[in-house]
Amino acid sequence: MKEIFKGAIAELSESNSCVLATVVKTKGSTPQKTGAKLLIRSDGTSIGTLGGGCVEGDIWFAAKEIIKRSEAAQFKKYYLNEDIAAKEGLVCGGTMYFFLHPLESRNLPSLKETLNAYEGGPILGIATIINSTDPSDLGKQMLLREDGSSTGTLGTKELDLSMLELIPDLSNFGDNKYISQKNGLDIFIEGYTTPPTLIVMGGGHVGKAIYDSAIPLGMDVYIVDDRTEYANHNRFPLAKGIVVSEFSHALSNVPINKNSHIVIATRGHRQDDSALESAIQTPARYVGLMGSVRKTLLIFKNLIYKGYSKQTLEKIHAPIGLNVGAVTPEEIAISIMSEIIMIRRGGTGSSMKMKESLIERIESQTKEQNWQKSRHSS
Repeated sequence: MKEIFKGAIAELSESNSCVLATVVKTKGSTPQKTGAKLLIRSDGTSIGTLGGGCVEGDIWFAAKEIIKRSEAAQFKKYYLNEDIAAKEGLVCGGTMYFFLHPLESRNLPSLKETLNAYEGGPILGIATIINSTDPSDLGKQMLLREDGSSTGTLGTKELDLSMLELIPDLSNFGDNKYISQKNGLDIFIEGYTTPPTLIVMGGGHVGKAIYDSAIPLGMDVYIVDDRTEYANHNRFPLAKGIVVSEFSHALSNVPINKNSHIVIATRGHRQDDSALESAIQTPARYVGLMGSVRKTLLIFKNLIYKGYSKQTLEKIHAPIGLNVGAVTPEEIAISIMSEIIMIRRGGTGSSMKMKESLIERIESQTKEQNWQKSRHSS
């Protein structure tokens, strides 16, 4: 995604035309989800993907026509019927909605601010009108910032104020919202921030297993330990950063924002205590402490004695992870990372096993179809 914005900035800086196509809504099973993007340049090359196949081909062609004819932004609905899915080798049959936005030099400041958010700057939200009964509304944008400031307007003060209220919901990497107004106005809001960061406090066996699980998920991982033999790039070669320090003040050397997740898995009670106290003073959206209920209660008791509130302690995930019966460091790591994914994506942690009633329904339908088939053939 970052490369798409870099590419758009490069094109506009050279006064070249380009179109940014975004999946703004999906229904059913589709090859790409909401937020996927494709940048189409004037020379026909592109960056990103909308899922490939004829869907992407059609959007690419439409974008080229927009560039060629200097046309305005477009909102497109694409229904993936069974014939298209079979032709493309897809196991899907949903509906995709796209917004094709021709970018101009006036979009450069917002593109640069978006890129800055990706690279560690303040979280940014962008609200865009993607569908309207008035074609001149398409492409109107409003930049929303954490400090309450904004740039641009969607047309009315009331609408702009309602957008600013949504900023707290956009603190996750890649979060987006699709809002339909009663007057036929559709607005797509995207949140931009750094990729998710994981800070592992403790470089032992479990810490290593957590690191191994987090790297393939695209997280920037920082390792914190007070022992050089457990906190080094030989042990954690792909770590974004290594901090060798006492746990009580180690986090001052790590960039932490609302898209950060802290896992405390040190070697002992005393280290857990100081690490947890340090972690709960940060803006991290997730703080988890590994250990038994008994150990957790002892640490909580000490924090309450120091003046920390019940509400603060209730935000801590302890004991950490989902209850999957994990035993080995690798299993414990999967339990912890599963909980972090659940928190980030809004899941429930429950099993997705097919309901018995649904199986009974398709069994009944199949029996009825077989009966009808045998009756007609006899």
